[in-house]
Amino acid sequence: MNLLPVGEFKAKFSEVLQKVQQGSSFGITYGKGKKKVAVLTPYKKYVSKTKFKLGLLVGKASFKLHDDFKMTDEEFLNS
Repeated sequence: MNLLPVGEFKAKFSEVLQKVQQGSSFGITYGKGKKKVAVLTPYKKYVSKTKFKLGLLVGKASFKLHDDFKMTDEEFLNS
């Protein structure tokens, strides 16, 4: 992953987006300490990381949460 200061990210925004479309990921840093504040990654990589497998029950079980459930799927599975 490439790290970019926020100023450079702003200046090269279109170029960075083209590289993201090609599969690259970028970390955005901020301030003199170059604190990491964000990650820009291709959507397909993001979606594939948010899917969960049910371990030993793969292919044997599934889950679905009701629309009015207050926790997200990720919060529920990580708790």
